[in-house]
Amino acid sequence: MIYPENFETKIRFDKVRELLKKQCLSTLGRDLVEELKFSESFNRVSRRVNETNEFKTICLQEENFPLGHFIDVRSSLDKIRIDGTYLELEELFDLKRSLESISAILRFFKNKEEGSYPHLMRLTGNVKMYPYIFDRINAILTKHGRMKDNASPELMQVRSNLAQKQASISRRMQALLRAAQKDGWVDQDVSLSVRDGRAVIPVASAYKRKIKGIVHDESATGKTSYIEPAEIVETNNEIRELEYAERREMIKVLREFTEQVRPYVDDLFHAYAFLAQIDFIRAKAKFAIQVNGLLPQMRKTASVLWENAVHPLLYLTLQGEGRKAVPLNIEINDKQRIVLISGPNAGGKSVCLQTMGLLQYMFQCGLLVPMSEKSNMGIFDNIFIDIGDEQSMENDLSTYSSHLMNMKHFLKYSNAETLMMIDEFGTGTEPALGGAIAESILDKLNRKQVKGVITTHYTGLKHYASEAEGIENGAMLYDSHKMQPLFQLHVGKPGSSFAFEIARKIGLPEEILKLATDKIGGDHINFDKHLRDIVRDKRYWETKREKIRVNEKKLAQLVERYEIDLKETSSLRKEIISKAQEEAKQLLNQANKSIEKTIREIKESKAEKEKTRQVRKAFEEQKEVLTQPDLQEEERINRKIQKLKDRENQVKKITGDKTTQSSSPEKAVSQKKKQFDPSIIEKGDSVKLDAQRTIGEVIEVNDKTAVVAFGALLTSVKLNRLTKVSKTQAKKENTSYNQTSALVQEKISKRKLTFRRDIDVRGMRAEEALQIVMDHVDEAIMLDISEFRILHGTGHGILRKLIRDYLNTVQLVRSCTDEKIQMGGSGITVVHME
Repeated sequence: MIYPENFETKIRFDKVRELLKKQCLSTLGRDLVEELKFSESFNRVSRRVNETNEFKTICLQEENFPLGHFIDVRSSLDKIRIDGTYLELEELFDLKRSLESISAILRFFKNKEEGSYPHLMRLTGNVKMYPYIFDRINAILTKHGRMKDNASPELMQVRSNLAQKQASISRRMQALLRAAQKDGWVDQDVSLSVRDGRAVIPVASAYKRKIKGIVHDESATGKTSYIEPAEIVETNNEIRELEYAERREMIKVLREFTEQVRPYVDDLFHAYAFLAQIDFIRAKAKFAIQVNGLLPQMRKTASVLWENAVHPLLYLTLQGEGRKAVPLNIEINDKQRIVLISGPNAGGKSVCLQTMGLLQYMFQCGLLVPMSEKSNMGIFDNIFIDIGDEQSMENDLSTYSSHLMNMKHFLKYSNAETLMMIDEFGTGTEPALGGAIAESILDKLNRKQVKGVITTHYTGLKHYASEAEGIENGAMLYDSHKMQPLFQLHVGKPGSSFAFEIARKIGLPEEILKLATDKIGGDHINFDKHLRDIVRDKRYWETKREKIRVNEKKLAQLVERYEIDLKETSSLRKEIISKAQEEAKQLLNQANKSIEKTIREIKESKAEKEKTRQVRKAFEEQKEVLTQPDLQEEERINRKIQKLKDRENQVKKITGDKTTQSSSPEKAVSQKKKQFDPSIIEKGDSVKLDAQRTIGEVIEVNDKTAVVAFGALLTSVKLNRLTKVSKTQAKKENTSYNQTSALVQEKISKRKLTFRRDIDVRGMRAEEALQIVMDHVDEAIMLDISEFRILHGTGHGILRKLIRDYLNTVQLVRSCTDEKIQMGGSGITVVHME
């Protein structure tokens, strides 16, 4: 229930209705705006606001929504329900264009993904469009709304005859005009004219008797007469008859079409009801965009929790002036049912109350409302308002009587699902009596658990609200220094009326204010002052508390950021260590690959001396690249060790000389044989190559070179590149080498078990795919894999050719073939290794 009857005018919803009408494209939507009504059904309100919200999304995000022709042809359709009536040509053209718009809108929603606009799509469910009607209209009308010549055979014949007659008359009239111009009866710059649908010649009035015919008109000055020559009168009559025949035939075609479409009138009415709904919902969406309206969270309970709510009409007015409206924050629920707002005049109390009524009414009419998305919007069964002056001479009602009549209605019909708004509660009569009655009414409404907003100046009501459960005081804030309202609602404390301050500001004499102070008493004025001081102090400490909260939040964020940075540092350290270990592992793998490749090439060349030397040289170069950093460190350590050995040899040499001098010659010879001399390399000695750890045995010694066996590998090396090692050291090195070889063999065996015999390079760039294939081939060679497959796809064959060209250059690749046709064919290359 809405009360009073002029509720919409009081909350200015009539202005909102006018703005909605301006957004409509046709009378279809405007009629629905007129029918717009308040609803207390949660489901109905939810459906309406969701439809509006979805269309708002369409307006903001969709560019191709059809808005071509929203034409109201319901009166024409209603007319043809009667037999014998027919659609006029203009009505048929309007029907054609509007049906095309309906069809385009249906296609728009049909082409959208399911679930895109569920509430709007539900409107399209029962709309029927008949292709036959479209085909028939298109067969009758051109795209410009003219009836086609071939709409019927008879019409085509009539128009053909008419065109011939008109062409004949045109030629004859041109000939007569030229003759009259030649005789000087008509000026040279004159052309043919038309009067009453008949072709005529403009002739100077002095010569009008020279041309036989009918005078149809004269100029305003009387100097020119418009004559239809007698010889073409008959032809013009025939043309007029043909035009009548054309009109009759067109009516016949329109009658036939109307007879054919009459059975579908009800379905067409349903289609135009859909078009009206689209126009109406679009208007609501456009208005929502205009006032920044949105869809808050809905609640089935009768409650209010608004953040940054704005009066839409005030918003538009201030926007035009370049100002901003102050938003309203308010909460009403079962615990805080009534907010009693007090404060100075012109402080925004009535605007706050009006905003409350207008936004709640708008929402329950299916409109979006300007407030924060975090707001909660409940549904009320009744909305009552008492605002303004309702005095009536006809009904013998004074201002106070009208207020009491409204209160009587509130007390009788209100309940816990009612939202009431009362402005200037208790005014209009003697203050003490009016305040007592107002307090009693408020107590009764509170016991009925009515919810709402009340504005007042009565101190007694403020005291009552501070003690009564369910009622909360509120104040419209006022800057006492600048003496101007802030238009902000603060719930929790009552507000001051600032009566004396405002009176002093406007220049009321101080003696009058002093006299008023004496009459009312200083205690009453001081109460108001102390109340303001309390509000001021509260605002100060709230500001302080907010600053502390912000600083604590910043501190917590800073601590959290430092903890995150510490974790990231620790994680980065682990990542660097892991990366270094991985690089070391890759270095070892590359070294192993290089060794295996060297061995393989030596085997292939069957130990040819020159080929062996070349391979050995390439291996040494690769090894130097891989181990250069380690070799430098190792050389530094070896130099220190060598110095220690030289010093030890010098000591032994001195000791040995003394022993030799004191011993027999035989013993000296035996001692010399046992002594280790690193400078002399002989057959059978253990040696190692510079910058290597592998121990070899000298097979043959020449002048400057020696043939050394490194395992199964024989190589000729210059003597200055060999270092002699003791038997003990050789034994240790060989043991270490054997252990390393065993470890490498173990790793190779494990790698064979995890080796992927199929690789997939589809979708990769050519360089990336080729690098992967090269790495895979190297690994297959090292692990002695006999066969593997490369999945590259068919495509244009570019990747396949590139991969096979590379495989043909690898010596250990025996052949490349296509996979069996049933297993992939030319999209897979099978690689067979030696």
